[in-house]
Amino acid sequence: SEEPVPLHEEFIYCCGAATHVLKCGPWKDLSKDESKNLPRLLFMIIPGNPGLAGYYRTFIQALYCGLNQQYPVWVVSHAGHCKPPSGMEMIEDTDIKELEDVFGLNGQVEHKLNFLKKNVSKNIKLVLIAHSIGCYITLEMMKRASELQVLRSVLLFPTIERMAQSPQGKLMTPLLCKLRYVLYMPVYLLSFLPEGVKASLVRFALRGMKTYDESSITTSINLFSVDCIANILYMASQEMMKVVERDSTTIKQNLKKVTLF
Repeated sequence: SEEPVPLHEEFIYCCGAATHVLKCGPWKDLSKDESKNLPRLLFMIIPGNPGLAGYYRTFIQALYCGLNQQYPVWVVSHAGHCKPPSGMEMIEDTDIKELEDVFGLNGQVEHKLNFLKKNVSKNIKLVLIAHSIGCYITLEMMKRASELQVLRSVLLFPTIERMAQSPQGKLMTPLLCKLRYVLYMPVYLLSFLPEGVKASLVRFALRGMKTYDESSITTSINLFSVDCIANILYMASQEMMKVVERDSTTIKQNLKKVTLF
């Protein structure tokens, strides 16, 4: 399309945790039932891990254009995986604790359900597009909130069973569960580098790829934040322990709605 794709970016608190939301399309508020301009359908992306919305920027723009700009396409980061802008803390300064462990795997499921409850009218139908561990989160969402009007769940590269038993899982499980704290100090030291140097380091790390999206460079700079890395690795450690048996019951109950790639 020759016209620039409308893309709205915002940082909000959801369940008390910093959350990055990218919204493709002119629809910024889908929570008001009385609005006559509400779309009938929302395409929502559930990220993998790291759950950074910026990694899906080009994807949601392409999807929005592929849908002839008829429906909004949103991506919601995982709680605490984004570096909040200046003046915003990782955790909301309030005495009210909405969720006990928002950065854990269970917390990320409740985080997405809470986001939908507060930001999307219950009359809007959903197409959930999930990536990697986001597929596990999506199945849990469908299991816990059967009232959601999910027309289709598209699970991309689904991570939904036996993570710790895979070859990579056997290597990563002890690192994530016992040694992840060792990584915090080098990340802390790297966080003091100028932004340009950080971007150069990311490009160096991606040098083996034939092509990569330029937006992934700026997004990856979040990984130089100790808070972000701590939340990312903490969630990953829980994935190894909790993603064991495939939830065949939920898949069977929603078989006509689920597509796996």
